[in-house]
Amino acid sequence: VQLQASGGGLVQPGGSLRLSCAVLKFNVDDYTIAWFRQAPGKKRERVSCDTLVGGGSTDYATSVKGRFTLSRDSAKHTVYLQMNRLKPEDTAIYYCAAIPRHYHCEEFSTDRATWGRGTQVTVSS
Repeated sequence: VQLQASGGGLVQPGGSLRLSCAVLKFNVDDYTIAWFRQAPGKKRERVSCDTLVGGGSTDYATSVKGRFTLSRDSAKHTVYLQMNRLKPEDTAIYYCAAIPRHYHCEEFSTDRATWGRGTQVTVSS
């Protein structure tokens, strides 16, 4: 599987961006998909994860809950991350990653995942 992330950019605090993660050549519903981010000098953080296991569920990091929304468009084989009320601390490179769908988000192994190239998000006035 190949993943293609896009949609990053420069936005003012309080603004919004929507990131896209296109799954190329495969069916997006064959994968559990997660978004991660890494800011300079900080550890990589999982922002959100979406699984279709057990009827489906989506989880969010505490730092983004209520502001970010992950959605999946099966027809377009794309997963989106809608980011609202952005803060300077959301500045980071954002990555999408995928593992086979039989793995739940709790079992998401970054070592086993396929990663897309990152997209830079900068929140600054």
